[in-house]
Amino acid sequence: MKKYTKLIKEMIPITLIFIMAIIAVSLFTSTCLPDKLPSHWNASGEVDGYSGKTFALFFYPGITLLLYLLMAFLPKIDPFRKNYEKFKRPYYFIRLLLVVFFFALYSYMILAGVGHTFNMKYFMIPTLSLLFLGIGSMMPKIKRNYFVGFRTPWTLQSDEVWNKTHKFGGKSFMVGAIVGFFSIFFGNYSFAIFLTAIIAGSLLPLFYSYYLYRKLGLFKK
Repeated sequence: MKKYTKLIKEMIPITLIFIMAIIAVSLFTSTCLPDKLPSHWNASGEVDGYSGKTFALFFYPGITLLLYLLMAFLPKIDPFRKNYEKFKRPYYFIRLLLVVFFFALYSYMILAGVGHTFNMKYFMIPTLSLLFLGIGSMMPKIKRNYFVGFRTPWTLQSDEVWNKTHKFGGKSFMVGAIVGFFSIFFGNYSFAIFLTAIIAGSLLPLFYSYYLYRKLGLFKK
C-alpha cells in the first residue's frame, strides 16, 4: 500500500506540470501568434476551420484543467467510492494520459498557428491510438464504479460481470488501438478505418457485458 501511495503522490505533480506547461505556453505565445488559429481539420487532415486567438489559446488549458479537477472530484460522490482505493494507480494513470493528450493536441495547434505543421492525420491517428492503447491496458484493473470504465446496467449490478467485461474490454480497446494505428498507411481511408476500429473496440465490451449477464443467469424476466 505504501508503495502505491508513494507512486500516486509522484504522478500527481507530473500531471500538474503538464497542465502548468499548457497554461505557460498560452501566456508566452499570446503576443506572437496570428489573430486566427487552426481549430478544425477535415477527414484528409487539412485545416478547414479557424478560431479567434484568445479562444483557441485558452480553451485547451481550460478544458484540461477542468477535466483534471472533475476526475479528482468524481470519486467523492461515487456510491462505489471505496472501490477507488483498489485502483488508484490505474485511475491516476488515465488522468495523466488524458492531460498529456491535450498537451500534445495544444502543442500541435500552436505549431500549426506559426506555420510548422504537417497533415493532421499523421498526428491525430497515432496520438489517439496511443491514448486508447494506454487506457485499454488499465481497463482490467478498474473496479466497479459509476464514472470510469464500461458502465452498463449489467456491469454495475455484478462484480463478476464487471471484472470479466473489463478484461475483455481492455483487450478490445488495445486491438482497436493497434488496428487504428496502422490505418495511417491506408491513404484516404485512414480515418474511416481508424474510427471503425475504435468504435468497434468500444462497443464490443458493451454487448459482451449483456451476454455475460445472461450467461451467468442474472437476467430476470
